[in-house]
Amino acid sequence: MKKALIYTDGASSGNPGPAGIGVVIEIDGQKKTLSEYIGETTNNVAEYTALVRALQLAHQRRVGSVEVFTDSELLVKQLNGQYRVRNEGLLPLYRKVISLLKSFKSSKITHIPREQNREADRLSKDAIKKARNTR
Repeated sequence: MKKALIYTDGASSGNPGPAGIGVVIEIDGQKKTLSEYIGETTNNVAEYTALVRALQLAHQRRVGSVEVFTDSELLVKQLNGQYRVRNEGLLPLYRKVISLLKSFKSSKITHIPREQNREADRLSKDAIKKARNTR
């Protein structure tokens, strides 16, 4: 069974403001990254969007098990059932993540300090910078 190690981050310049996502996914020793501008939105929407995209990538590559690392404590606590999702804008993204997680044989989501998530953080901020430079 293939396993993916996934690092995700979302960033918003202003809250809401221009936003980007960063994903680092490693499957069987091969690393793939994603840096994508997602428009004007909040930081929390960007965090969830990054996770959705990462899980979709893992699913497309027929991964059976995912281990996700993120520096978003809110995201982790909502997905682990410690916090309720009260923001109406986050509910569809939350439901999408739950649905995607069910497609894997096993999954784990862990909160990590920002220092341990530097690459995904850089990728999310790079997406915003690139979008600003093309305007």
